[in-house]
Amino acid sequence: MKIKWFFICLFILSITSGFAQNITKEVLFTVDGEPFYTDEFARVYKKNIDLVKDESQKDLNQYLDLYIGYKLKIIKANKLGLQNGTAYQNELKSYRSQLAKNYLTDPKVTKELVDQAYERSKFEIKAAHILISCDENASPADTLKSYNKILEIKNRISKGEDFGKLAKELSEDPSAKENAGDLGFFSVFRMVYPFESGAYKTAVGKVSEPIRTRFGYHIIKVLEKRPNRGEVNVAHIMIAKPGTKEGDTKAKDKITEIYQKLQQGEKFETLAEMFSEDQSTAKKGGVLNKFASGDLTSEEFEDVAFSLSTSNPVSEPFETDFGWHIVKFLQKFPMKPFEEVKSDLESRIKKDERSRKITTSLVDKLSKKYSPKTDQKVYKSLEKVFDDSYYKGEWKQPADTKPFEKTLYTVADQKFTAFDFIQFVDKRQKLAPDVKPISKLIENLYQTFTTEKLQEYYNNNLEKEFPEFADIMTEYRDGLLLFDLMEKEIWQKAKTDTIGLQNFYNSNKSAYRWKKRFEGIIASSVTKDLVTKTKKALKNKTAIADIKKELNKDGKSVMITEGTFDENSDAYPATLAWKEGLSEVLQKGDYYYLVEIKKILPAADKIFEEAKGKIINDYQQYLESNWVTNLKKDFKIDVNQAAFERVKAALK
Repeated sequence: MKIKWFFICLFILSITSGFAQNITKEVLFTVDGEPFYTDEFARVYKKNIDLVKDESQKDLNQYLDLYIGYKLKIIKANKLGLQNGTAYQNELKSYRSQLAKNYLTDPKVTKELVDQAYERSKFEIKAAHILISCDENASPADTLKSYNKILEIKNRISKGEDFGKLAKELSEDPSAKENAGDLGFFSVFRMVYPFESGAYKTAVGKVSEPIRTRFGYHIIKVLEKRPNRGEVNVAHIMIAKPGTKEGDTKAKDKITEIYQKLQQGEKFETLAEMFSEDQSTAKKGGVLNKFASGDLTSEEFEDVAFSLSTSNPVSEPFETDFGWHIVKFLQKFPMKPFEEVKSDLESRIKKDERSRKITTSLVDKLSKKYSPKTDQKVYKSLEKVFDDSYYKGEWKQPADTKPFEKTLYTVADQKFTAFDFIQFVDKRQKLAPDVKPISKLIENLYQTFTTEKLQEYYNNNLEKEFPEFADIMTEYRDGLLLFDLMEKEIWQKAKTDTIGLQNFYNSNKSAYRWKKRFEGIIASSVTKDLVTKTKKALKNKTAIADIKKELNKDGKSVMITEGTFDENSDAYPATLAWKEGLSEVLQKGDYYYLVEIKKILPAADKIFEEAKGKIINDYQQYLESNWVTNLKKDFKIDVNQAAFERVKAALK
């Protein structure tokens, strides 16, 4: 698969704008009457010319011949029906889906969100909140009731009442009774997007206006704001607290004893493995994965970990809700620069609630572009089709579908009927949200339906909207076909045609020859003394492994290679005298060499097995060349020479 991808990539490079800006679109040549145009030829030539190593192929006459051969192969592949293969269709569909992702977004809004996320990530916010629950799909009356309730609490705080006290009394966040609404420190992506925005937009010590999230209405008090501490990597030893007075005392005594052992010089890692009751880290010497503020459920633990450094590497014993700990500093990781985290931020934004802003922006642009229309009369006719049985999953489509064949929704030249919408609603019956009345639910589903159809239309027409998208898809489609064709017609045949390979070898033996060679040993080093000692050792028939063991130490080394070397090899100096036995110590640049020639081998033909890889490769090229020649005989090719001359003049 990697080879296949590499092959296709030869045809797919980034499209440079203006490749053929001065090329008039004309028919350059025809194959059995099918036209191929000057603008595409010019674009492909410009794009691929740097890949061509053979200078002769950069000549436009030569390149046209190659280009015609390429197009003939694609035509042949289509005639063989390779484009209808399931694997081919699936791979093409998968590639298009990946490529289309770059177009199914709003780059401006995406950039704004990425920049915003990075700027926010520079700081950590400590905040408390009060929540009044309100379902996303609550009725207007219930929504107003919740809003008025949170507004009343906000007004009481404005008049001087204590935020924490009211959080304990009135917040519908269950944890507020214990923590007075205190959420600790957090940074970007830790909270739902509207809450995060509310917190970052509120000044320290101030209380926000009511903020709506999917959980309900919040008011947020920002308690503190500090620079992002980055991430820290630590190890710890933990002794759990049983929860009884006697057990808790024993836990404290045990961690104290361990701390004393550390002060006496015992290894942290060993003590962690022996005594730590955090089973997930004890065997690893207590090492935790690196973490940032808010990653753990213990602010006390995080604060101690971030307070440590190379000059203050081990904490004193301290207590958290989980037990007693001793923490050892390993490494700190400051905030990464923007360019290093940009792609990660983009990825997180796509999975985050804030991605709705991108979708909304794109849909707004598409609505202006295509001016989609709903037939309100047809939509009104649907009101009696749906009833409350839908909430139970018992609703059935109307038996008579003819009245619903009228166009309900139109995007450009594409029409969707009322029955299309009925089927859309039916498929979502089991996942129906509790939105009431039913007319409101259908209104929400219709909005989803129209949004999807608008985006589908845009996606399906990307080739028309973006010429560069169409070019890339055409080239990928052709490259994929060409790979399958070559695999079928050439490569497999070259590998399996044993008689053809043997005959090709017999006819071209002179192309597969060994140069003059010798079998022997080459030793080299920047230290002349080591090479001299190597010579002495080889004279004494010392094994190569023993020579290396004896000489390669104290930062000095000699490289010794045993094998067969030809007369043009760079592995030894050109001054080497070709005679059997040990050479003198030779110098080449900064290196000293010693060569032991055991046997001199004359130039000779390679046997088939010795040259098989090269033979197969050459045979493939031979088959392809003859195959293309035959293809040219199978099709009628007419080149528009006048148009070609104009292309050559423009490209120069």
